[in-house]
Order: sequence, then structure tokens, then C-alpha cells
Amino acid sequence: MCGKIVLFFKNKKYWDIVGNQPDLKNSFFRIEALNFSVVMQNETQVELSFCTTWDPNSEDYYSKSVPLKIDIRYIMLSGSSGFYAYAIFEREEKWPALYVDQIRIVFKLAMKKFHYMAVSDNRQRIMPEAQDRATGQPLDYPEAVLLTNPTNPDLTGEVDDKYQYSNEYKDDKVHGWISFDPPVGFWIITPSYEFRPGGPFKQELAAHVGPTALSMFESDHYGGVDVRMEFKDGEPWKKVFGPVFLYLNSNFSINDSTSNTTLGHGHPLWQDAKRQMLSEVQSWPYNFPCSPDYISNNHRGTITGQLLVNDSYVREDPMFASFAYVGLAAPGPAGSWQRETKGYQFWINADEEGLFLITGITPGIYSLYASVPGVLGDYKYESDVTITPGCEIDLGSIVFTPPRNGPTLWEMGLPDRSAAEFYVPDPDPCFVNHLYLTKDRFRQYGLWDRYTVLYPNEDLIYTVGASDYRKDWFFAHVNRNVGNGTYRATTWQIKFEIPDLLPGTYTLQMALASASRAEVQIRVNDPFAKLPHHTTKFVGKDNAIARHGIHGLYWLFSFEVPSTLLLEGNNTIYLLQNRNQSKFSGVMYDYLRLEGPPTPKRT
Repeated sequence: MCGKIVLFFKNKKYWDIVGNQPDLKNSFFRIEALNFSVVMQNETQVELSFCTTWDPNSEDYYSKSVPLKIDIRYIMLSGSSGFYAYAIFEREEKWPALYVDQIRIVFKLAMKKFHYMAVSDNRQRIMPEAQDRATGQPLDYPEAVLLTNPTNPDLTGEVDDKYQYSNEYKDDKVHGWISFDPPVGFWIITPSYEFRPGGPFKQELAAHVGPTALSMFESDHYGGVDVRMEFKDGEPWKKVFGPVFLYLNSNFSINDSTSNTTLGHGHPLWQDAKRQMLSEVQSWPYNFPCSPDYISNNHRGTITGQLLVNDSYVREDPMFASFAYVGLAAPGPAGSWQRETKGYQFWINADEEGLFLITGITPGIYSLYASVPGVLGDYKYESDVTITPGCEIDLGSIVFTPPRNGPTLWEMGLPDRSAAEFYVPDPDPCFVNHLYLTKDRFRQYGLWDRYTVLYPNEDLIYTVGASDYRKDWFFAHVNRNVGNGTYRATTWQIKFEIPDLLPGTYTLQMALASASRAEVQIRVNDPFAKLPHHTTKFVGKDNAIARHGIHGLYWLFSFEVPSTLLLEGNNTIYLLQNRNQSKFSGVMYDYLRLEGPPTPKRT
């Protein structure tokens, strides 16, 4: 199809893994197969296998360091414009402990051909070249570079950082690169994220300068050690990663000039890649992989039901859990799915009435979880669910009673696991990515220092009833830049009025969308109290502030506030983020709500 077009550099397509045994240094290993075999070969399909296994007696550092058996497979189908890739990772009993921070496939394309990158409909652009980063000005960390003398002068003065192009798993179904001359596209299509860890909101790298395209199967990005894959001594394990489809398309009816006039989501190669993605999604789970470890559709199960929300302080009758994310993952407490890394997860977006149908579930024992937009907290079904081949389980109506102790006195934000509704500032004009001037502004570089610009003399003060969280609540509670590389902890204030103070216990519900080496201390009406009235303690290592995420991992805290700490009339809650060792330490609030003492339930 592509003639003699050179798509890759030699030796620039590979699988790699980051990890090691606990007593050895965390290391990067490129996976190299020791055994090759043809699994299937006929007129319609070829499947190849490349295997390697742990050998503690090997002289090769990788072979003796990583106790894994890996079988990498490639499939080509007749009439298909591309190839499929998947792998079976396995650990045997009695093998030593292991941690894994990253598993991925890397494709580095021809630099002279691929200049246009697309990771979504509204996130596409001409990209700098690798040499432009080498000649640019390094910024606060190696991934971020200011382009000072790029090959394309139109990019002068922009910041390049691969984390600006991350995607949530639920949105990362197709991404890739376009060559204008000749008009060729290279795309990674991920029809399902069932084999990816951390659930639908986990963020991951997609594509970046190189030109590089990634298929990420496991990483600690936007989660840190909380999403690291860890195995104990003697812990067996097996998992199939993929298949993903590496799709190539071309349109020789358009020339270079035509391509440049159709940049953006209207580009014909991008539109064709999306059509192919939809076709792959509809075909999932595939029926052609030869490995017996890949479960075909007729050996999978189905579960259906309707999720309702019961919050008597909002509405007397249960409400539909409209557009909830409902999923199956390994058994654990509510919300544990976002830190689960070893098993499979199956998620669906419920409809407006909370109805859900999850198909293609591999056999096993799961918990059923849900996250409902606009509703605080995490849901878990009362009992585990056993999926058997061909089963069809109907749960009927199930009810989520979200965390609540009393009526709402005031609230800030939207309970949606994100800080996107809060105020995101304009970037420093010296550190701009023009793709994000009007949309997704949180992806701009250096926003952590914009807080000091907006609040040069005193910290943020928010007055309930007068302030607007969309304009007056900075999206990230960060430290103050006082110069010379020094940062000072900041205390934010929430001022509010209680006209009629009732005896009893009030509740402050605090949901965090992200936490990066932080601690939030809460003091009520006494900013100088030696000890805080409450604290989150040290929380989080998701690094979302530095990596331009509008969320990382979700945290929920419920703090009791006795009425003896409050005043009839004006009150102030002081939020001190007191970990100031780094400019990237801080939290993003998802939602804050003050509840009054419990009131008698309606009858």
C-alpha cells in the first residue's frame, strides 16, 4: 500500500519494561526475544510468536533480573491494512518478588516524513522535531523544553512536553501521525482498555516528539507508587495485554498542499482512522488470536442492571445514576479499582436512566463499582460477582447511597473527580503551547507559578455567596514562589456564614482530584491553632501538577466539625497545604461541601 515509503528507523520499534526485583536498581529493559515460532500461517492469517523467559543464571542483566515469561505475538490478516500486536506476560510459582513501573510498545517513525500528530479531534498539530528539543532551553524537568531555534520557525517560543498530550484511557482509542508527502497515516488503535490498569480515568502518554507513537499497557504515570504493579515472592500471575491494531492508511488522491489545508479533525486520514477504530471496537473481542490465554467472545460473560442514587437530602425518591461509569474489577473496597493493576477491568458508560450493559467479560470473580458524575464518592455493589463462560447476569435495580451526614450548607465545585471547573489561569507568555490557548488550558506549562502572580501579597480567600469558584478558586492548591528556588506553604480561606448554629456535629466533605506529596491541614476559626483540627496527613504521589493533568488519583475525606468550633454568624475554614519541599507539591480539589448536623429523615 505504501510502496517503498520508510515508516520507521531501523531498530526503532520495540517493547520495553521498567522495573526490577525489590533489592535491585529500578531499570529500563528493552524486551528481546530468545525464541521465534510461526504459530499460524495460511491464506488468511499469519501469527508469529517471540518468546523470552527469566533465567537467574544468565549473564544478561535483563534475563536474570526480571522474573517474567513473555510471549509477544504479531498477527497479519489478509486484506487488513496493518497488523495486530499483543503479549502474554506470566510469572510462575516460587519466582522472586518483582515490581513493574512500565510496559509499552514504542514506535519511532521516520523524522523526515511524519510531522503532524493527532491524539483526539481537538488536539492535533504540527510538531517540532527531535533536534529542536536538543537545541532548545531545558525547563523545570527534562521532558519540558522551550523551543528557541526550531526547524519550523513558526514554533519558536513554544514549550514542548510529552505530558501535554496525555489521554484518559476511556478517550484513547486512536492516536498517531500523518505524513503529508506522501499522504500516509500511522495509527495505534486500542479497541478496549480492559487490559489496562486503573480504570477509565487513568491518564497515559499517547504520542510525542520523535515522532513517537506509544501503546502503553502499564505505567505509574499520574499515580506514582499507588499504581505500581507489585508481586510478592512466589506470586503466580498471567495477563494478556492487547491486541492493539497498528493501522496504516494512505490517500494518494490528495497532495501535500491539499493536506495542509485540511489540518485538524477534518483531515481525511484522521477521519479514516476513526472509522477504522469504530470497526475494531465493534469487532472486540477478536476471534482470531491463537493464544489460548486470549478469551474469545463465546467464553465471556455479560452483566446488566440499573444504578440508582439515594440521597434523601437532595430528593426523597432514588434518582437515576445518569451517565455513571460502571465497571467490574478485582474485588476490593469501593474505589480500589483506580489502584488495581494486575487484573482486567470492564467499564461502560450508563445511559441517562442509569441502565448499563457490560459485555465481553472474561471469567473470574469481580466486584462491581461505579462513579457517578455529580455525585460524591465511589459505589461498590454489596456482593462479588462471578462471571462464567456464556453467563448473562441481570442485577436489576441497585442503589448507591453516597456519603452524607447532613444537609448541605454550602458546596464548591462539581463532584466529578476533576478540577476542570475551577479557575485555570493564562500561561506565562514566555511558556506557551498554542494548541491550548482556548481549550484544555490546564495543559499549559508552568501554571504552578501563576498562583504567585495572581496572589502576590496574600493567599486566596473565598467567600461563600459572593465568590464564584469558576473564577475565584485556583485549580491547584500549590506553594508560593518566593524566589531563589524557594517555595512557601500557602493557606487558603473559605469564609461563610451560619445564621443559626445548631448543636451537634457538622461535616466537611473534601474530595481531592489529585495529590502530589501534599498534606492539607484544616483549622476552623483559628489559623494559629498549634495543632490542626484535621489533616489529610501525607497524601499522594501522582505528580499531576507537573504533568499537566487536571486530575490524578481520587481521594475522599470526611471531617467531623463539632459545633463548638463554629460560630453563629461569620466563620472561616483555613486550608494549609504545608508540604513546601517542591514547586510541584500540592492538591487539586474536586469538591468541598459543608453539611449541617443530621436532621430527622422524612417519612
